[in-house]
Amino acid sequence: MSHPLPTEHRRERWERAAEWPLTLAALVFLAAYAWPILDQDLAAPWPRVCQAATWVAWSAFAVDYAARLALSRRRWAFVRSHLFDLAVVVLPLLRPLRLLRLVTLLTVLNRHAGQSLRGRVIVYVCGATSLIIFVAALALLDAEGDHPDANVDGFGDSLWWAFATVTTVGYGDRYPVTTEGRVIAAGLMLAGIALLGVVTATFASWLVERVQEVGEESQTATRRDVRALMQEVTALRAELSARPREAPAGVDGNGAAGRSG
Repeated sequence: MSHPLPTEHRRERWERAAEWPLTLAALVFLAAYAWPILDQDLAAPWPRVCQAATWVAWSAFAVDYAARLALSRRRWAFVRSHLFDLAVVVLPLLRPLRLLRLVTLLTVLNRHAGQSLRGRVIVYVCGATSLIIFVAALALLDAEGDHPDANVDGFGDSLWWAFATVTTVGYGDRYPVTTEGRVIAAGLMLAGIALLGVVTATFASWLVERVQEVGEESQTATRRDVRALMQEVTALRAELSARPREAPAGVDGNGAAGRSG
């Protein structure tokens, strides 16, 4: 009699099966979210189509969360460990954060990053940073595009602001003036600090590993030289032991001293 799979296995199977559909939904959401922002003169009915597409994508994320919750053995533990997903689904103000679902695309790149942990970290950092910069630029332009005191004019300015903010440079030539824009800026600053920490830790790890490799190579060469020298000494001893000893002068082969005359 076959036993049913444990609940966690069923949830993992669901997550693997839903990975690509959710990635597609995230791409649709990104396009539908960005198009009206980048094209302020978008003709009807495309703004309504884009709005409907964002709600369809949001529904897909909500269904995914509900399915994973239902398939979890320890549901409260799942809720506690997936608070961000819950907030994205429940709170309307956080709906733009659903764009972070695009990070699932990095799992595809991760398959080509090799088995090195550092390689996977680099892939995730580069992909997530590019995504965060693009999303933050869109969100700032959306928040301040119609404000009379805004100094961000167009996507180029907002993208420049996002680059300057995430790298913690902060030139100050472009800055948010609305509350929503400042909240976006605060989140981008935190992302920039985290990015610098990851980059610094990755570089330090690479440097330590290189020093260890050089030390191990030096030790390996030294041990190899010592082994070669010991082999030469052993061969020399064996050669000396194999040679017959010569009798001292004035002594015959039987050990008796020769007589003169």
